[in-house]
Amino acid sequence: MITRRALAGAAGAMLAAPAVRAQQGWPDKPIRYVIGGAAGGVSDIFLRMMENRLRERLGQPMVIDPRPGAGGMVGAEVTARAAADGYTFYVNHIASHGIGPTLYRRLSFDPLRDLPGVARIAAMPNVLIVKGDGPVKTVAELIAFCRANPARANFSSAGSGTSSHLSGLLFGMRTGVEVTHVPYRGTAPSMAAVLNGEVLFAIDNAPASRQQVLAGMLRALGVSTARRASTMPELATLQEQGVPDFDVASWYGVVAPSGVPQAIRERLGAEIVNALEDPAIAQRVRDYGAEPWPLGPAAYDAFMREEVAKWAPVVRASGAQID
Repeated sequence: MITRRALAGAAGAMLAAPAVRAQQGWPDKPIRYVIGGAAGGVSDIFLRMMENRLRERLGQPMVIDPRPGAGGMVGAEVTARAAADGYTFYVNHIASHGIGPTLYRRLSFDPLRDLPGVARIAAMPNVLIVKGDGPVKTVAELIAFCRANPARANFSSAGSGTSSHLSGLLFGMRTGVEVTHVPYRGTAPSMAAVLNGEVLFAIDNAPASRQQVLAGMLRALGVSTARRASTMPELATLQEQGVPDFDVASWYGVVAPSGVPQAIRERLGAEIVNALEDPAIAQRVRDYGAEPWPLGPAAYDAFMREEVAKWAPVVRASGAQID
């Protein structure tokens, strides 16, 4: 006699079978990682740091597919539309999964729903920089200068929707000064704009300005995170210097198309977390100016939801919207 419980169990086993087979045979071909920037950028560099370890553990090489544009949304959409077979992943970040869900009004996909987490990789503090030989030498002087010279209270960013864009707006909101956003096509031209005096300041990834700061061409005034960065402990945070409730880090991770079996997400997530716990790989991340910040799939999903909630009021208050 066949009971309902037996039928339900058989149906469940049939539904689970494809996922089990996918996990058992995975991976049996190269794994593609879409990145939202150019080759040689931050996403690419983080993957390269883990490349040998992941190839050794998974037995397959990685193929990096750059799809730059729209603050990472071009690459994110490509991945969301990819086959959910466990062979395409996306290196996401604060712009695509923290700021973007509120900033972009007409997305054809939902970043959190359609690209769930696999693992968080690392975070980089942003650094507030000004021209090395300019009139501003402290955060307090910058605030006073902006109030006294509103026509010159402008900042550059790597583009609309990036953490450098929202960091500048948040700085203005937290200090009560009006600042004007000047977007550029990437971090390098944004840094050049500060260096050339085209804009007053920028708040962008620490490694982007490191060499110019060491050479005295740019001046670093403070870090954006709530705690000092281990890679530059001598530099005070913006909070320490009187900017209230300012805690921004440019974080990166890996996400997958929503239909990828949970077992595959868990397996890859565990391998990435384990790689980042390797002292040699962790040191390479720190040498780059970032902090290893590993999380597995469930914790990473929860973190991304918190980031969207954190940035939504900032985006709305700024009035920034992109179609």
